[in-house]
Amino acid sequence: MAEQLSVFIDNRPGRLNAVTGILRDQQINIRAMTIADHRDFGVAKLLVSDPALAQQALAEHGFAVALQPVLAVAIEDRPGGLHDLLEILAAHQINVLDAYGFVVAPSRQAIWCMTIADLAEATRLMTEQGLRVLKDRDLYAL
Repeated sequence: MAEQLSVFIDNRPGRLNAVTGILRDQQINIRAMTIADHRDFGVAKLLVSDPALAQQALAEHGFAVALQPVLAVAIEDRPGGLHDLLEILAAHQINVLDAYGFVVAPSRQAIWCMTIADLAEATRLMTEQGLRVLKDRDLYAL
């Protein structure tokens, strides 16, 4: 299962730069990133080329960091592509807790990453519906 990093960062100049510098020094590639502001701190969620090494390196530099499983699904990059995926989840009463997406090939393919309580069931449904669930190595190699 693919994993994302959640990094808690003081909300002040230079702290995000410290995170990206640590990852650079470890030769870890950032594939996707979101940041949520919570006043005094932020939470950066990152897809990286080597989540375990990234977690270790950031923790060694004093960052509070956790790995969290995510379901990464390839969808068509077209109007309604995401809606089709969400229709499957809604029809089975599966709630998306957190998510983000990015385009891999414009007008062809996007990746939608989600945190869902029942990852196994969501994975089964996506596969049954003909959607491609990315294995961790495939996601990290994008």
